[in-house]
Amino acid sequence: MPVSSVASEPSVVSEPSVVPVPSVVSEPSVVPVPSVVQVLGDHASAHQPRQCWAIMPTLGGLVRTQRPRILICAHFLTTFIISSFPSAQSIPVKNPLFLCLACFLFSFTAGIAQKTAQPAPSVKWPDNLPWWKANNLRVIQTNLPAYEAATLHPDSLLKDLLACSANTLLINAGGIMAFYPTQLDFQYTNPYMKPNTLAEVIKKCHENGIRVVVRFDFSRVHESIFKAHPDWCYISPKGERIINTDMYVVSINAPYVQDRAFKIIAEVIDQFPIDGIFLNMPGYQVNNPYEGKYHGIDQNEADKKAFAAFSSGMTLPTVENKADPVFQKYLAFKKATVEDWSKRLHELVKSKNNQIAICTYMDKYVDIIRHESQSNTSLPYWPYTASDNVSNAVNSFPNHIISNASIQQISFQSRYNAVEPEEVGIRLYENIANGSGLDISLMGDMRGYEDERNFDIVKTIYAHHKKHEPYFGNYQSVAKIAVVAPGAWPSGEPMQEYRGIVLMLKEAHLPFDIIEDGQLGNLAEKVKKYKLLILPEITYLSAEAIRVLKEASQQGTHLIATNRTLFDSPETLQDLFGAKIIQKDHDGAGFYLNPENKTVFKRFQKQSMLFWKFNLGLYDLKAADALFLPILARGRPGPPEIIGGHDPTGYYAMGVKKHAKSLAIILPINLGRLYYMHGYEQHKNILLDAIDYLLPEANQLVQTNAPERIEVILQEYTKNVPANVTKKTTDGLILHLVNLTGFSGNTYFKPLPVYELSFRIKADFKPSKVFSMVTEKPVPFTWKDGFVELKVAKLGDFDGLVLDR
Repeated sequence: MPVSSVASEPSVVSEPSVVPVPSVVSEPSVVPVPSVVQVLGDHASAHQPRQCWAIMPTLGGLVRTQRPRILICAHFLTTFIISSFPSAQSIPVKNPLFLCLACFLFSFTAGIAQKTAQPAPSVKWPDNLPWWKANNLRVIQTNLPAYEAATLHPDSLLKDLLACSANTLLINAGGIMAFYPTQLDFQYTNPYMKPNTLAEVIKKCHENGIRVVVRFDFSRVHESIFKAHPDWCYISPKGERIINTDMYVVSINAPYVQDRAFKIIAEVIDQFPIDGIFLNMPGYQVNNPYEGKYHGIDQNEADKKAFAAFSSGMTLPTVENKADPVFQKYLAFKKATVEDWSKRLHELVKSKNNQIAICTYMDKYVDIIRHESQSNTSLPYWPYTASDNVSNAVNSFPNHIISNASIQQISFQSRYNAVEPEEVGIRLYENIANGSGLDISLMGDMRGYEDERNFDIVKTIYAHHKKHEPYFGNYQSVAKIAVVAPGAWPSGEPMQEYRGIVLMLKEAHLPFDIIEDGQLGNLAEKVKKYKLLILPEITYLSAEAIRVLKEASQQGTHLIATNRTLFDSPETLQDLFGAKIIQKDHDGAGFYLNPENKTVFKRFQKQSMLFWKFNLGLYDLKAADALFLPILARGRPGPPEIIGGHDPTGYYAMGVKKHAKSLAIILPINLGRLYYMHGYEQHKNILLDAIDYLLPEANQLVQTNAPERIEVILQEYTKNVPANVTKKTTDGLILHLVNLTGFSGNTYFKPLPVYELSFRIKADFKPSKVFSMVTEKPVPFTWKDGFVELKVAKLGDFDGLVLDR
């Protein structure tokens, strides 16, 4: 490739060590010499250190070097040679004396450079380690609209990926439509598709150390395919189809998903050297999420037959009702059929290449679990969405790699408008602070983008991760508390109850893990290691999960349960908490709680009545060993002259059951939801006093004067480098700080700088050094009696303080 065409696009320089001179200089005996050294820039690779490449003038052309110091020598050499022939504009290359002198000088300077600037050895992960297991992903997803296939240019895409320090591209391939020349008549081809684009993108990315994961979406087919095969598609209990323009939602048990999807994936793997596949929107569909409409359980004939076979003749339900045994059977059917499909996919992909990663939103037969940080469609907004998602996945599925995508769009209806840069920054740093890589999902590529405000923060945090990569991705939690989440994608009132509890702990700077309710039964040993387990409105647990809870309680794990937790298992509620439901659903508006026991409720020295709202369950707690928070009656609402009458009802809002080695607290009230929706600290203080009662040492891990809007995440870490793949011991602690002071509840402003933060951190070792990843400067500290004390003079958007052993 001519030098002139390379200089403006350094990312496409090829491998040879000598770049030929332009062809117009083929015959004369003199070679024009550049007056300056041309530097081509950096070539970053996921598997190689940064290299400085340069073009230098030599005797027969231009030589590239990886040794930057040669540039200096070459520059003086060139100056010396030219000054030796002051009357000429060029160099007499064929003069023998000149050749000898120049060759000697060049060899001499190159030898000096070799002794003083040897290149660093390449960083190479073990060949038997799947590439994604390095857990250093920096993903950029280009969710391409069909029409952008016509304008996508591989060179500009590559340049943007390199500018963002990305090491993984996620790009459209097939399913809904093919972005490559498919030979399959049951796959609709994107009419804007350019035949060579996908192949060129993959080639150029691989030449620059960037992995390529291709996207498939088998949730829909084009209208032309629907007309040929209507039996492949979803049909609601009312006989409706789910349609988006000319795309029809399919049925998972019909031939398209069960057979044709595998043929499409196989075609792509056979044609392209891809590094992974990503499955968008897998599983059963009941909604049209793009229009916010619920349609119900799929009544396709294939689903009816498959369910009947699975359930020994049951009729496919039409209503989602957790209390219905048939629906519970249907949930088991959905799980089994999805896992069977995933198993078959895994067998197909790995039979072709076991270094191809499988990525989607589920866990079985998957290498990379993907999650999404999306914008809320209703207030209050949730600034901890990335911490929530990653902690849930990392702790629920500890053998998987997690990639939590920051979704650029505001909503499905507003894809061309991005969320605020400050929110994106919070999401991305929360990702890497909790153990995920970086992942952002864009609508199209980065050229001509409709809302580019987030690009700078993406570049900043991706570059930060790249620069400090050994300090991310290999963490062990220090938490002694775990919160059980109502699924991976909580919604409705259970979500509000759960988020309220998480918010309380975050603001109190109490380290905690998150575990999905459906995984409790699979994580018995992990669960038993926690000192406290919090269950915010956790219902319909499996028999195995209940067994794990009981065993953990017997072995010393304290329990706190809120609102309707375990209402569906009365015997468990009685055994663990000494509680019996009298009225599960009871409107608490106008009622009060009395924190009369100031020994337990130390934060309420100046209060005797706490207002209530939302659910206030009425439970018989006679089998509990201690009762707290008497419930006061609604009284007489009205003008000031007549109010009062808030007499004790005989019910209590908190009961404590003593077990041989632990305590269990039941709070049958909407404690989390009330704080999440209204934010009165008195309700948070109920939980914090209850935690102090059960686990007085809970706040010993991290003590700080940091404001509540500073998110504090403490991790044990082992350097994430190839040499440590099998290492079992840790290299120290990292204290991650995320500044949320710019979050107002419904707007993300630039965070305010916070000064003079102090921390006291429990550490069983005296650090050899403490430093800031942001400032790259040492942080003064003291260590005494198992605690490190340090101060942060100023916190900007985020920081990571490394405490090395």
